Formats: sequence, C-alpha cells, structure tokens
Amino acid sequence: MSTQPLLEKLQLGDLTLKNRIVMAPMTRSRADNPGNIPTELHATYYSQRASAGLLITEGSQVSKIAVGYINTPGIYSPEQVEGWEKTTSAVHENDGVIFIQLWHVGRMSHPDFHHGELPLSASALNPNEKSYTFEGFKETVTPKEMTLEEIKQTVLDFKNAAINAMDAGFDGVEIHSSNGYLFHQFFNGTSNVRTDQYGGTIENKARILFEVIDAIKEVMPENRIGLRLNPSLNGVFGMTMDEDTIPTFDYIIKRLNDYDLAYLHLSEPFTDVSKIPFAEKEIAKRYRPIYKGTIIINSSFDQEKGNKVIEEGHADAVAYAKLFISNPDLAERFEQNAPLADWDTDTFYTPGKKGYTDYPSLQPKELV
Repeated sequence: MSTQPLLEKLQLGDLTLKNRIVMAPMTRSRADNPGNIPTELHATYYSQRASAGLLITEGSQVSKIAVGYINTPGIYSPEQVEGWEKTTSAVHENDGVIFIQLWHVGRMSHPDFHHGELPLSASALNPNEKSYTFEGFKETVTPKEMTLEEIKQTVLDFKNAAINAMDAGFDGVEIHSSNGYLFHQFFNGTSNVRTDQYGGTIENKARILFEVIDAIKEVMPENRIGLRLNPSLNGVFGMTMDEDTIPTFDYIIKRLNDYDLAYLHLSEPFTDVSKIPFAEKEIAKRYRPIYKGTIIINSSFDQEKGNKVIEEGHADAVAYAKLFISNPDLAERFEQNAPLADWDTDTFYTPGKKGYTDYPSLQPKELV
C-alpha cells in the first residue's frame, strides 16, 4: 500500500469523500428503451465503481428537447426517477457517493430526436458537426434561436431535474455547462450572436447559467451543486475560441465564489491550443488562484499526474474517464499500484453488458 494525495479524504460541502479519485461523467448509451429509463444494468455499472471518492453519472437530459444522442438516460419523467433510484441505492449500499450530471445538448442535437423540429440554441448557427442518431451519424443543422420563453422553460427544466435527482436519491447534481453543449453555446461569441439580455456582453452571455444555479439552489443546498466547465475547448463540439473566451470564463469562475458550491469541475484543453495566443494552456494553474472552492480537474490524467496536480495544490481531486470503464476498482488499483486493464473503444456506446459491466476487478491475491 502507498501514501498518495489521491487516496486522502476530501470534504465536499457536508460530504466526506473517502478519496480524491472521481469517476468522470461519460456517455455510455445503455438506456436502450423507449422512455430512456436507467435499468438494473446502470445500477450494476455504477455500484461496481463505488470505491471512487465520487461518482458523476453520464449526462442525463433534463427534458425531451435536451436530448442529443441515442439511448442516453433522462431525469425528467417519474419512470426515469424510479430507474435512477435503483442506481443510487446500489451505490449507497456499497458506501459510494454519486452526483448526477444534468444535461442539455442544445444545437448538438438533430431533428431526428425531435419529430423533425429543430434543436434549440443560443443563436441560429450550425455547429457543423455530426450528430449520432438511430440511423447513424448525420450532419448537424442550423438550430432554432431560443425565445425568452424557451430560456425560461429551460431554467425551469433544470430546476425540476434537480428535484427529480433528489427524489431519486442522488447526493448532488453537476450542471453540464461544458463541451460545446447548451450553456457553452451561450458563453461563446462564435455560437451566440444575440442582441438581447442573453448576448453581447460577457455578463449577458453567462446570464442563463447563473439563473439555473439560482433556480436549483431554491430546491437543494448549494453545497450539493457542482458545475463543469471547459474554458479552452477549441475545434471540437462546434466550439471555436475567440478573444473573449477566457475573459468570459474568468468572469464566470470569479462570480462562482459568491456561491457555496460542492465543486468546480474543470477540463484541461482537449486539443493543442499552444498556437492560439488567447487560449489558456494550463487550466488548473490558472483557476486555482481565482476559485476559492473545491476544484476537480479532468482530461488525460494518469495516477502519477493525478497525484502530482493535487500535491502541487492546483486541484483538490482528479476525474478519470476511460480508466474507469475498464477498471471498476480503479481506486484499489491505484492504492496497490496494480496493473491497469485496457478498454475496448468498440463497446463504449453499444447496448448490453459487454464492455460495460463485464470488466473484472482484481482478485484479492492480485492486490498485493
């Protein structure tokens, strides 16, 4: 056994995490039923990984209009709440802590998901990406610019989803305001050309996020709300950085200090941004001095880098994605410095247990 920063306990609001190893939210597309209802398979998958300090579920759409990928679970219907309750019960039986990620994909969706109607976004600008539908990948379309009434309804959808999450037994929620999805579309000047109170200035572009936080904190404690951001996302998910991108995230993250949130979940750049003069190449280092609360950092960390970023004080916990797919006992493997299993990319998004719940944990005799 080894002493590692990753294995230290962490206080998350009023929750004590047994370690600083977080399972990152990952779309797995196993809710393959007409109601997008989580099943016993989800309960098995998450409970297998309950030795993580914190589990964050895959993104779960807050309404029917929020969906953008096949077979992703929702959190807007009574049946979905009942389905998720199986997962939270199984995780808690295994001494785990689990937050649900609340999701609206905005323009990254496709009319195939909405009976031919256009998806919604900040502005009517096509991301020029691909949407994975039941008929395979299709080109995205120009979305419908959201009306003020549709923005109000979206805020209410997130609030209702938070209520449903609590009813389902989740320990908290993470607002998915990252990776080119709806909130990110409002933040970015290349996807938001509005001229009303939700566009133009940095404050206006961030308005919808703070309206959602304020709405959710009416129905649950602030210290059970997390938030995910990806400040230097560029060239993927329809996002293109501009000179206002980092100042916008600076404003958002400074203002988050006014709240008592559970955590801020940040991603390091997904692509090489070294040649973009106004991009931030080291996200954790930039925002650790700015944000006074708990920071979870994500993207391409291994055990060594995870321990290092915590030891150097740039983050409080590290989120792991693909490593958790193939290593359900990742925390135990880190503790024992045991070998890690490889993942199978061909089964990331396919139905059934293969590549989902059939990755074995190490036997006790192997954990030495």
